Amino acid sequence: MKKTTAILLGVNVDHVATLRQARGTRFPDPVYAALVAEEAGADGITMHLREDRRHIQDRDVQTFHSLCQTRLNFEIAPTKEMIDFALKLKPHFCCLVPEKREELTTEGGLNVIKHFIHLKEICHKLQDEGIEVSLFIDPEIEQIEAAKALGAKWIEIHTGQYADAKPSSERLSYLKKIKYAAEYADKLEISVNAGHGLNYNNVSQIAAIPQIKELNIGHAIVSLSIFTGFKEAVVRMKRLMHEARNDYN
Repeated sequence: MKKTTAILLGVNVDHVATLRQARGTRFPDPVYAALVAEEAGADGITMHLREDRRHIQDRDVQTFHSLCQTRLNFEIAPTKEMIDFALKLKPHFCCLVPEKREELTTEGGLNVIKHFIHLKEICHKLQDEGIEVSLFIDPEIEQIEAAKALGAKWIEIHTGQYADAKPSSERLSYLKKIKYAAEYADKLEISVNAGHGLNYNNVSQIAAIPQIKELNIGHAIVSLSIFTGFKEAVVRMKRLMHEARNDYN
């Protein structure tokens, strides 16, 4: 029987801010949601500050960082504006993600191979300031090798294709790909997180992968919270993840 560590839950509160921005009011407050999530057992909070400021605003990140009891995973595109913001803020983690203004949500992982030199410079800048850096990438061996070559200690595997596939041989194929990618990265001594599109119906198989240290989940939790409250939505997700990991053990 293989012994594995407990899996962590990072709660993404971006879509609390989406609801606020839809009316241009001060509520609901994503910072308050983040604090409730921490109280409910979240191991970290993710905020994605996008170039167009469609949901999270600068003040949200700054305010939560000053109040944070766990850790902030600050998602940003690898642009000068965002890197300068991160260097001033000094969050616990920076997760570098691709970003297109016209997309509804992040559509895929970073192309580390194509942007190797640029990403290497950014990683070193952030790491030199004591900021842990994670690269959001597709579960591709070539991308993992490139991440290792530029000195990344963390990756976050994009689970979108798995999440979008209907329960079938197609989803199983994506699951196997994610498992192999996590195992490969672990052998290279890269720590592995995962996320995107995960919900209460599909999270268990991903949570059971022993090499994955943390799952970052937002939309599903925010959606359920409309009916159950934010604390209960976080508790339910974390329970599912822990049950899946314990079943593996």
